Amino acid sequence: MLDWKKLLSPNRRKHAAVGTGISLNVAVGREETERDYDRILFSAPTRRLADKTQVFPMEENDSVRTRLTHSHEVSNLARSIGIRLAFEHADEVFGPDHNDLKVNRTVPALLGAIGLAHDLGNPPFGHQGEASMQQWFVAKARSIAAARHVGSGDRQDTESFDPSKYVEADFLNFDGNAQTLRLLTRLQVLNDDYGLNLTVATLSALIKYPAVFGAEDHGYKKAGVFRSEEAIADEVWAATGLTAGVRHPLAVVMEACDDIAYSVIDAEDTIKKGYASFYDLMDFIDSGTTDAVSKEIVKKARLKNQEFRKENLSSRELDDISMQIFRALAISRMVDAATKTFVANKERLMSGESLPNFELIKESECAAFCKVVKTFDARYGFQHRDVLRLELQGHNYIQSMMDMLWSAVQEGADSTSPFDRFVYGSISENYRRVFELTDRGDYAKRQIICDALAGMTESFLIKKHDELSSLAKAG
Repeated sequence: MLDWKKLLSPNRRKHAAVGTGISLNVAVGREETERDYDRILFSAPTRRLADKTQVFPMEENDSVRTRLTHSHEVSNLARSIGIRLAFEHADEVFGPDHNDLKVNRTVPALLGAIGLAHDLGNPPFGHQGEASMQQWFVAKARSIAAARHVGSGDRQDTESFDPSKYVEADFLNFDGNAQTLRLLTRLQVLNDDYGLNLTVATLSALIKYPAVFGAEDHGYKKAGVFRSEEAIADEVWAATGLTAGVRHPLAVVMEACDDIAYSVIDAEDTIKKGYASFYDLMDFIDSGTTDAVSKEIVKKARLKNQEFRKENLSSRELDDISMQIFRALAISRMVDAATKTFVANKERLMSGESLPNFELIKESECAAFCKVVKTFDARYGFQHRDVLRLELQGHNYIQSMMDMLWSAVQEGADSTSPFDRFVYGSISENYRRVFELTDRGDYAKRQIICDALAGMTESFLIKKHDELSSLAKAG
């Protein structure tokens, strides 16, 4: 059985390794997980999320979500569930020692922190950005394989080509979740090797998929820890009583809140973009499912819409205000369902067993509702021609930038090419410092171009790409 005292440990990795050291005395009455939230909030990667895609790339309408507003909303939902667990179910969930654990402060703050941080490692252009990076590494694996076969005089069998023989899984399946852990624990360098030096409680709860790339997957659909951070993950798991394959119980709350935001809030943005209407969504839910929760939410939303139609509103205004009501109804119901499902499954979550297929929303009464709304999002939003066109543009920028970065990191600052030296020098000093402390082998070279690319905003990527392209042509 897991132990909440360990799971909510306020210890930090640096303090465990080197002692407390010099204190700035800036805690000023805050609990350690509250300080974690503040450290994440004030960090540069959080600010960069304002210029990263949630659903709609390079969006000019400020009322449509970016990755930053999405993260704040996930954080808000997670904190809300944390408040309910800590105040309404404290003894039931956390046991008789909940007052000593200060769960009324530590749990909402921890959930708020991991909700805010969960997408920090995502590259520009959202999940399409991840796919573009993965595809670049597959192509790189092919070129490595081709060169080796030519050198040996053998012909490459393209039908049996296995890219994992030439490039590590960390890159072939590059994932923003694993990059988030790397960013927070290693890349946000001050003058040491501990990143933002967050508590082990926050770090362990942040790992959505507790599996290491290239190691046992424990049944999860993807890995959430790069090989380079395996020792860090082992360290925080040991400190919180976890092991590889076993998620922190509060990680499933953050996952549920991400699901809520992805389904309901992305639907609102799809309609705000004009790709569909409130009535399209209501009809889609009605025809797509027969469950009671969906029918109830649609019925209430339609009734409010009928009231609004009596006012002198434009069709756009009517869509907007009707969707605000739908959002409020849906989120309220889903947050309540996720909270109840967590409480009902508390023993299962605290068993210490690997539960790779357990998801709060899928186990709740809102499962069918969430599924049908996500299907609407995909059909009307994610697959819209304008979105696909911008994603293609982003794909081209990413792949071209990775080509230039890859050339630059081969020799780094010692390159004989002025262009490569310039490109290398444009990579964040923090990232270069971390890279230069490694063996600078192929794994490290692949990782620094991921670090550099994932750390870019969309407008910076485009601006930097165009600048470098013009310099390359001039040379």
